[in-house]
Amino acid sequence: QLQLVESGGGSVQPGGSLRLSCAASGFTLGRYAIGWFRQAPGKEREGVSCISSSGGNTKYADSVKGRFTISRDNAKNTVYLQMNNLKPEDTAIYYCAAVVVQAMCVIGPTPSDFGSWGQGTQVTVSS
Repeated sequence: QLQLVESGGGSVQPGGSLRLSCAASGFTLGRYAIGWFRQAPGKEREGVSCISSSGGNTKYADSVKGRFTISRDNAKNTVYLQMNNLKPEDTAIYYCAAVVVQAMCVIGPTPSDFGSWGQGTQVTVSS
């Protein structure tokens, strides 16, 4: 069974940093593009970033460009999201999910195109 587990969330002040991890079990992560998504209270889940299976292609939502960096270590079966200069509007539950079709990273990432969702990790940015 494909399973993704997120970790690394927490509470930070504005301007702070966190690094989220998305670890895979039950399958080889290197076959999949991985997307990071977030959902704030009362809002729809939105795509934050995506990385192709090789790591050669990445995409970011405009709201996080220049602040967030996605990367992966296929040998460790893990994808990371480095979040710097965090803002209160980044507060949300962050999820990772997988997709085989690499194009879904390029044209998205859109939540409905991805599967094997993790349970999420809470990120709170507040002074």
